Amino acid sequence: MTQMRISEAAELLGVSGDTVRRMVDSGRLAAGRDEAGRLVVEGADLAAVAQDVARPAPVGVVSDESARNRMRGIVTRVLTDTVMAQVEMQCGPFRIVSLMSREAVEHLGLEVGTVAVASIKSTNVVVGVSR
Repeated sequence: MTQMRISEAAELLGVSGDTVRRMVDSGRLAAGRDEAGRLVVEGADLAAVAQDVARPAPVGVVSDESARNRMRGIVTRVLTDTVMAQVEMQCGPFRIVSLMSREAVEHLGLEVGTVAVASIKSTNVVVGVSR
């Protein structure tokens, strides 16, 4: 197992060494001693705390955003693999295809028949003409 000193753990968490020591003292983070008697934490334990600390505060309801093109539609197809997903929607006469993580699809509960809103914002727009 990977062990690291308090200073290393603090650097990885983006907090002070004192904060890590308080986590240890409160039982939030398990620690032990290395051969030299220094306080160390297991990498796996630190990883779990890092994920917990990294959760952002909920943003609440977003009343507006910079994306101006929003289309309400119905999900018509969801293709997923182990990491990514392709979600197709029919928004009126428009077919919208979005690539996102599989995790996002699961979190949103997207499946065929789900009503959703596509928000579209692009810094690049490709325009073609018919001949």
